[in-house]
Amino acid sequence: MKVQKIGQPASIEALESWGNVEGLPDTPAVKLSGLQKVIPGKEDIDSGIFECTPGSYRRSVRQAEIMHFLGGSGSFTPDGEATLTFTAGDSFFFEANTEGTWVVETTMRKLYVIFDAA
Repeated sequence: MKVQKIGQPASIEALESWGNVEGLPDTPAVKLSGLQKVIPGKEDIDSGIFECTPGSYRRSVRQAEIMHFLGGSGSFTPDGEATLTFTAGDSFFFEANTEGTWVVETTMRKLYVIFDAA
């Protein structure tokens, strides 16, 4: 199939549990959930919906990533750079190997595409 549609991704309620990620010291664990969409013939591209509860944690994705926020608010601070805030409607592009800290103030939901940028 050349085109896949994720209908109304901001309002989908049935996301799969993706477990928890340990929060930074003195912060709670962050609950992760999502819906992965596989592109036939392009299985090396990870795409779908990602959601997480409020908290702070380190980013661990090594590939490049494009994301568009559907809900929530917070910030991301790339190591050695200025903090970027986000709210619904914003989009970010992360170069491969971008490390830093997420601070999620209200439950974040985003559409994402993770890919090798080489």
